[in-house]
Amino acid sequence: DMNKTRILLATAAAIALGAAVAAAQEYTAGEVTKIDAAQKKLTIKHGELANLDMPAMTMVFVVAEDSMIEEVKVGQKIEFTADRVNGRITVTDIK
Repeated sequence: DMNKTRILLATAAAIALGAAVAAAQEYTAGEVTKIDAAQKKLTIKHGELANLDMPAMTMVFVVAEDSMIEEVKVGQKIEFTADRVNGRITVTDIK
């Protein structure tokens, strides 16, 4: 019946949302290899980014918050989260 279908859909949506939130909280180890303060970009040698289906590599990220540029130094080991924001791979948090 229609009510059961609604409950199942709501449950499935809640589970999917929960999984997305859990994945978003997974931090990846990395090392800052370059800082481009003018462009608000960090080059990070990082482990696998499971949420982005990306293997370990060194790549350039934009930062979600300008202040993140001041939080790090070249050679610093960090733990961070990254996601696709407006089509750009973006560092969303740094521990």
